[in-house]
Amino acid sequence: MGGIETCLDLPDWRLTFDIGRSPAFAVARETVLFTHAHMDHMGGVATHCATRALRALPPPTYVVGPEHADAFRDLFAVWRRLDRSDLHHRLVVIGPGEEHELTPRRRARAFRSVHRAPCQGYAIVERHTKLAARFQGLPQAEVDAARVAGHAITENSDRVELVFCGDTTIEVVEREECVRTARVLVLECTFLDERVSPRSAREMGHVHLDDVIAHADAFANEAILLTHLSARYTAEDVRRILDARLPASLRDRVTPLLPPGS
Repeated sequence: MGGIETCLDLPDWRLTFDIGRSPAFAVARETVLFTHAHMDHMGGVATHCATRALRALPPPTYVVGPEHADAFRDLFAVWRRLDRSDLHHRLVVIGPGEEHELTPRRRARAFRSVHRAPCQGYAIVERHTKLAARFQGLPQAEVDAARVAGHAITENSDRVELVFCGDTTIEVVEREECVRTARVLVLECTFLDERVSPRSAREMGHVHLDDVIAHADAFANEAILLTHLSARYTAEDVRRILDARLPASLRDRVTPLLPPGS
């Protein structure tokens, strides 16, 4: 919910983006990728760290952009004095174009988002191994013989499985190929109708639904999840507006991320 709390959890990958309030599910996640330092995205980090220590869980890994690294260290230095605890964690600093390895086959690649504070999104890239093109369609015996002879019979390819942009304007869609082509795109869409104009949304560093509609042809994603919706919209409002306004080319691929049970 825009301005209140952002925390996007990927339980199968044991990964979380941002911690605005440190909800209970996020405590189980050892790795957190922070997009930026606004309170509704980073305000729960000290609670997250302390709660993991209370539960005897390993120290978490926090990934931040270089603009926030020094202040992040200062934040924990103050909390250690106040809380009289160690608040052990690992800080990883990466900027746009740099990567952090999550598993041997999965990594997070940062890219620049456009917001009124320094912000970066993350593309989750997976490495896939498949039979090399020149061996595809051959009998298995020939493939086995090539392998025994020492030939490389497989080749690796990377695929962007998911992108989370953090807070941004629509410019990130125009500029970053990974945003347009990720299998799953999690895109903020804070404002949905005339209550806030697209121009005002842009001035605040956010996406308006008008921007999404105007760029409908750019999205090649299998699924688009809209998040960071303004608290001025009820869940019923969100569903009604999206159903009425989204073009057919997007309607079946777009799902709003709404509070549980709404």
